[in-house]
Amino acid sequence: METRNNFLIVPSTVISVVNIFPLSDRANLNMFDVRYQLRLNDLYDFSSTSIVHYQMTMQHLDFLDHILVGEKPMRFNHLSNKLYIDQDWTTDITAGEYLIMEVYRRLDPATYTDMFDDIYLKRYTTTLIKRQWGQNLSKFNGTAMLGGVTLNGPELFSTAIAEQQKLEEEIRSNYEEPAHMQQG
Repeated sequence: METRNNFLIVPSTVISVVNIFPLSDRANLNMFDVRYQLRLNDLYDFSSTSIVHYQMTMQHLDFLDHILVGEKPMRFNHLSNKLYIDQDWTTDITAGEYLIMEVYRRLDPATYTDMFDDIYLKRYTTTLIKRQWGQNLSKFNGTAMLGGVTLNGPELFSTAIAEQQKLEEEIRSNYEEPAHMQQG
């Protein structure tokens, strides 16, 4: 990745940027930090302390950090491959530090050839070809061919539409994640 002004140039295979992991170095804690004191006083011996209490306290501290400090706002433009991170680049990050991002990217079909071996992709492609073929043949509906065979494009088209809808429902039921429940 390349940095220019106040944005990063991302590779063209990146489709979306989901998250940028915190830029602060939490592994280097000083002795006056709450996390350091918690580890020093409560976790010197795991046999006498419940790890559940530690986990709940760390989640609470992370929540307070999220509320009081917040996360760095970011914007990603897929068309120009630019990731804008709204921060002060002179003080918030030093030269040589890494940014770790969670991204979705396109797979290269030349490298990952197994993507074309998916049975649903094959069935869906066959159904779409059948649909287009039926649409093309419907222009010549009722035309008698050699041997007495007549072209029936509308029937081929309607069966392809039904197969497409059935296959889309099957893909949704097998691969789509359920809707997330919202709590208010």
